[in-house]
Amino acid sequence: MKKYFKHKIKSLLLVNKIVVIHYLEIDEYFHHAEEQHDFWEMVLAVKGEIDCTADGNKIKLNAGEMLFHKPNESHALTANGKETTGVFILSFECLSEAMGFFTDKKVKLNVRQLKFVRDIIEIAKKTYDITFYNFDFDIMNLLPQPTLGGEQLIKNYVETLLIDVMRTMTETQDGNDVFLQETEFNNKLADDIVKILKDNVCGRLTIDDISKKISYSRAYLFKQFKSATGKSVMDYYTELKIKTAKKLLVENKLTIKEIAEKLCFDTPNYFTKTFKKITNLTPTEYKKTRV
Repeated sequence: MKKYFKHKIKSLLLVNKIVVIHYLEIDEYFHHAEEQHDFWEMVLAVKGEIDCTADGNKIKLNAGEMLFHKPNESHALTANGKETTGVFILSFECLSEAMGFFTDKKVKLNVRQLKFVRDIIEIAKKTYDITFYNFDFDIMNLLPQPTLGGEQLIKNYVETLLIDVMRTMTETQDGNDVFLQETEFNNKLADDIVKILKDNVCGRLTIDDISKKISYSRAYLFKQFKSATGKSVMDYYTELKIKTAKKLLVENKLTIKEIAEKLCFDTPNYFTKTFKKITNLTPTEYKKTRV
């Protein structure tokens, strides 16, 4: 009897939740106040042009251009004061590592990708009880009799649109050199986290701070960093601080109290306790061994 191999399908990215879908015809005086939220948002100028802001940076979108707002990014939308504009907005949750590709991205959609957007709008009309021209609604309820598989189709089209944009921007005849293999990606992610920790060794960082900086969930960061280094992010951060403290002690320019303050330890006593836990010596004892 012939044997078959069942090939496990690996997903590049998965959209976990659709938050809201808008299609708006806005006049030349439209302005929507700045907001921020913990999920992704993509904004497409369907016709005309629109002015956007992202963390204080002004970005103009012409017809066919799409802008991606990463989680927790402050953003706003304003008409250009010249003409009526068509705008498509879709907010969604995606925790996949590959989604980081879209951080600070503005892209020009091709004809195929614009069709995906039209399909999303048409399916949404048959799936959710929403007013497409109302910007203020913040929840989408299912219609009493939604189209069969509508929610899944929208999810699939959004994922397909995202992957198609990624392929268009990175693919060559020889394949794709931009997207790393999983092991390489995880190592790069760990390297990026280490750089953030080193750049802020004299500051205070939390997992949430790092998560916001590189747009991945704290759970994912913790898992991948632990896998790559064998240590938790915060343990690694503490060790970096103690390594810096050793250099400062040897330089003999700062007191132990000043070093503790410089490295943002809550108290000199806590600094001493942490230093001894890692080195088996107090700062004073360590300093004497270097004389």
